[in-house]
Amino acid sequence: MKIPTGCMFTHVIRGKGRRINYQNAGVDCAFVAALGSGFCNWRIDFTYADTNNRVYRTSRGKTHNECKIDPMRNNSPQTLPRYGRACTHLYVGGVRRVSQCHHITK
Repeated sequence: MKIPTGCMFTHVIRGKGRRINYQNAGVDCAFVAALGSGFCNWRIDFTYADTNNRVYRTSRGKTHNECKIDPMRNNSPQTLPRYGRACTHLYVGGVRRVSQCHHITK
């Protein structure tokens, strides 16, 4: 992970089974880390893969050209077609900096 000390990349999913009612990802920084210039030219993507690790859906976020200390993105509620994984990825300057995944199981 290449997130500054004092920062955490979070990924929250609420729902049941394959139904996702709420999904959010972002960076939370505290103390000295919050005083930095932030993340410039960032975007957050959501990806979904089946149990064989094949990605079947990507929700690509908008690239934000400004610098922000707490980038965040919500994704729309949805029902996944299959069980597997739901992941989120933070890109800064076009380079993936960090990812976090949740396994979606019965």
